[in-house]
Parts: sequence; structure tokens; C-alpha cells
Amino acid sequence: MKINQIYVNLPVKDVQKTREFWTKLGFSINEQFSDEKAICVIMKEDHIYAMFLKEEFFHTFTDRPIAKGDTTQTLLAIGVNSREEVDEMVKTALENGGSKYSEPQDHGWMYQNAFSDLNGHQWEVMFADMSKLPTE
Repeated sequence: MKINQIYVNLPVKDVQKTREFWTKLGFSINEQFSDEKAICVIMKEDHIYAMFLKEEFFHTFTDRPIAKGDTTQTLLAIGVNSREEVDEMVKTALENGGSKYSEPQDHGWMYQNAFSDLNGHQWEVMFADMSKLPTE
């Protein structure tokens, strides 16, 4: 079996503020799957999408409680094309209401930085140079 797409579904309090946050980070919206209850952020065209669902709508898909913004249910990691893009995305997120939850980490072959979005979802942004990956 091969997966051809992934949709990560996350609860949010305010769909419009979430739309503004992610478009300021440079992401496009799939309007076909977006309305006042949800927004579909295109992470990688035709492959990866983040579905931000208003909390009340999110509850129609599960009967489990939503993790509060001060708890961690999952860490979301996304890869970009350079160290500069890592820092630029985190900087833009912080300028637009996101918050910092860890310091940048440089592992030589991999560099990462992180932010929490408006709803407390934690995003780790990373760049990896596989040619520098240690072999041992």
C-alpha cells in the first residue's frame, strides 16, 4: 500500500485568524475544502494538507477531548529547503502571534527551530543536508 496524500486535522478556536496566520507564513489555501468551520492549508500541493477545524466541528469527528494548548498531543515537523527558510518561517510565525517553545538546534547535518501556532500546536521546522549525515 502506498499513501498518496496526508491530511493532518487540528482543532482551532478561530478559523479566520488561523487563515491569516498561515497565509502570512506563505501557504496557500484550498478553498474547495475551506469554509467558516474549516480551513485547508496546502503544505505540499497534491500531497500534504493541514485541516484546521473549528473546535465544535472537530468534535463531530471524535468523541475524545481536545488537548488544551498547554499540553502536547503531537509534534508536527516540516522540512524546508534551507536554514534561512527555517529561521524565516519561525520569525514570521512569532511576528504574527505564534510563540517560541524551544531554542534552535544545530546537529551539523540537520538544523531545526520551532514555534507554536495560535492554538498551541507545536511545529518543528527543519532543514537536513543528507550529504552531511553521519554514517556511524
